[in-house]
Amino acid sequence: MAKRITERQRLALKLEHLSETEVNEVLDYVSIMETMRRAASMPSAWEDELVSLLADSKENLRARQAFEWESVRRRAERRAAMSYPARV
Repeated sequence: MAKRITERQRLALKLEHLSETEVNEVLDYVSIMETMRRAASMPSAWEDELVSLLADSKENLRARQAFEWESVRRRAERRAAMSYPARV
């Protein structure tokens, strides 16, 4: 039975056929991938602090309250419109 090559071996074979410029481009791409992986696995504490600070700000709390009041008002208007048949 033939031995199958792994993905890593296949990548190594492909790298052997690339020019130095292409190898540098591949290394740049790998560096970008590593940076993105690190950034995704370690959320910034500053961003979390900023989000929680904004969520608890008075303006945001007031906006949420105003939104809730508006939602309740619209629901009440719809219920009232549905309970009274239109007069012609």
